[in-house]
Amino acid sequence: MEGNYVTLNSGLTKIHEDEEILWKYGTENCLIAMISRAAGISSISDDVQISDGRFRDRLKLDDKTGSLTITNTRTEHAGDYQLVIRGVKITSKTFSVSVYAHLPVPVISRDSFSSSSSSSCSLVCSSVLNVCDATLSWYAGISVLSSISVCDLSISLSLPLEVEYQDKNTYSCVLNNPISNQTTHLDINTLCHTCAVSPESNAPCCDSVEAVLRLVVTALMGVASAAAAVLLVNDVRASRRYQEKTEQMS
Repeated sequence: MEGNYVTLNSGLTKIHEDEEILWKYGTENCLIAMISRAAGISSISDDVQISDGRFRDRLKLDDKTGSLTITNTRTEHAGDYQLVIRGVKITSKTFSVSVYAHLPVPVISRDSFSSSSSSSCSLVCSSVLNVCDATLSWYAGISVLSSISVCDLSISLSLPLEVEYQDKNTYSCVLNNPISNQTTHLDINTLCHTCAVSPESNAPCCDSVEAVLRLVVTALMGVASAAAAVLLVNDVRASRRYQEKTEQMS
């Protein structure tokens, strides 16, 4: 995991006077550290052959055993490390190091590119990654419904899901790599804004915003009708008073 340290053990308990310890990294076998008892050398050459400085202030060499420790690891420290011991005979062994990044929490949202029906809701789970070896999956309970894993650092992972409003399953979206995972549980009532449907009715679930708008329009129509009735009554009364005055004058 990024931020941790890893120690590559030489397997020695003591370095003899006629022995040299060489640590090399990568396919080009760049020298990153060495110990030579005869020459009195114990050094870390992290910036001599690794020009990007990825090992700067991160290597520690055990002068007694020749073991190498990499501190505050990052994904760029993954790869093959070769230990070469030169003495009476030459021996070597290779260590393969994997470093995994911290996983972000996946995000579940409505799928804006898919139209939900009156009985189902279209969702999408997504996560932005900058590493490989991660898989995004939809679960129903403990069963995997679908998964996606793409080793392309320029794109984000996304996975769609269609859920029935009346579905009683527990859904979750999981992002995992070989050593860790992050999980987000689906709350369908919050994301899909479902409304209650009477068991006796077969009518589709109505959208709450539409229902509120209908109530507002109905109320406004009622107010308008009441105002029109008041105006009509006033007009009738005024007409009667005018007629009475006209008759008295004649």
